[in-house]
Amino acid sequence: MIALSLAEIAEVVGGQTHDIPDPSVQVTGPVVRDSREAGPGSLFVAFVGERVDGHDFAAQVVDAGAVAVLASRPVGVPAIVVADVQAALGALARHVVGRLGTTLVALTGSAGKTSTKDLIAQVLQRAAPTVFTPGSLNNEIGLPLTALTATEETRFLVLEMGARGIGHIRYLTGLTPPKVGLVLNVGSAHIGEFGGREQIAQAKGELVESLPPAEEGGAAILNADDPLVRAMASRTKAKVILFGESDEADVRAENVRLTDSGQPAFRLHTPSGASDVTMRLYGEHHVSNALAAAAVAHELGMSADEIATALSEAGSLSRWRMEVTERPDGVTVVNDAYNANPESMKAALRALVAMGEASRAKGGRTWAVLGRMAELGDEALAEHDAVGRLAVRLNVSKLVAVGGREAAWLQLGAYNEGSWGEESVHVSDAQAAVDLLRSQLRPGDVVLVKASRSVGLESVAQALLETGAEGEVAAR
Repeated sequence: MIALSLAEIAEVVGGQTHDIPDPSVQVTGPVVRDSREAGPGSLFVAFVGERVDGHDFAAQVVDAGAVAVLASRPVGVPAIVVADVQAALGALARHVVGRLGTTLVALTGSAGKTSTKDLIAQVLQRAAPTVFTPGSLNNEIGLPLTALTATEETRFLVLEMGARGIGHIRYLTGLTPPKVGLVLNVGSAHIGEFGGREQIAQAKGELVESLPPAEEGGAAILNADDPLVRAMASRTKAKVILFGESDEADVRAENVRLTDSGQPAFRLHTPSGASDVTMRLYGEHHVSNALAAAAVAHELGMSADEIATALSEAGSLSRWRMEVTERPDGVTVVNDAYNANPESMKAALRALVAMGEASRAKGGRTWAVLGRMAELGDEALAEHDAVGRLAVRLNVSKLVAVGGREAAWLQLGAYNEGSWGEESVHVSDAQAAVDLLRSQLRPGDVVLVKASRSVGLESVAQALLETGAEGEVAAR
């Protein structure tokens, strides 16, 4: 964070100083909420959680070098006391972002936010110093903490914004007002909370409503292939740039194909030129993510060749998102267990099939180890059934549905689509899935592991990699 005195911070957040001998002392280190990350010059933000109260660690963080604690009560060490710690953190982020004059890029969508954010960051880093959301810390706490890591040298600040309801993104854009806003898609993720796709579109579109007008540099990057996203053009005064495979898109892909290993390749077209891209990521769904990143980068001044080179060299920065690892025995494990919704589940299945094509001729098989997709409300049965049916239509060799009722629906969908033999199976938990896979996997098999985060299926992928860890595991 830029250096600020404790007196200035107290004024910005509307707080009172307690046990601070010299209010002119500056915070020169990071703003942190985890006491283990506190160090010299830092500011510790004390949140009260369900199990842990950050105020209990106040003395510990000051001993580690923290200048003060942002707290909701006096803690016996230097502190700025406020009525609402979360609101104070947001106010501090708004102040710092306003001081910096950094170009702020915000993105949202039902699926692909984190992967696209990672692509944007890796492309923009080629042009100038860039700070971006780590992982998927895209809420009212993670977003300001990320913004506060920007410095005077930061030219681009890329922030992922999630939404749990109407008004949430409006709140986040109030903390960190974007100049460029990207909406990826409107899908079924969290449809149980929102009530329908139209409500999701209403919430996601709050991002483009927050942008400055075109004459002030505002730019809305919208998916031309998603009608609900494209319709958001009427909700903004910013310049509208369309991306997608549509002929009407300003930034589009032509000659899309997959390599033998399942990695997408295409011809990137921008308003200023065209260039070829072959990605390191897996699955055709990354084409849309790449086009979104390219549209942002082009709007911020990068050439088609620069963008294509960066996209071709970009990798996965966040864990458990199409994380591909080949075991020494020739089994490939695809850990995509961070989260799941109907759109991302179907995209992952198609990627699995593409990756398995090369090994199929040698007797290798494709395995889909799938679990519950959360927060689908009344659509849960139909959506799980549809994923099970798709696995059969795509000719996935083996479907392993893991868990309770929703997993049973997955397996039932496969059964009703014609998977009557041993092509699909329902197991009770992750350990049962591991036991099954350990007994049946053979060289050349490709295993996809995917479910909503709450299911914890990453443990299956990790167990499979430990099983095959005799010798060095080659991560691709």
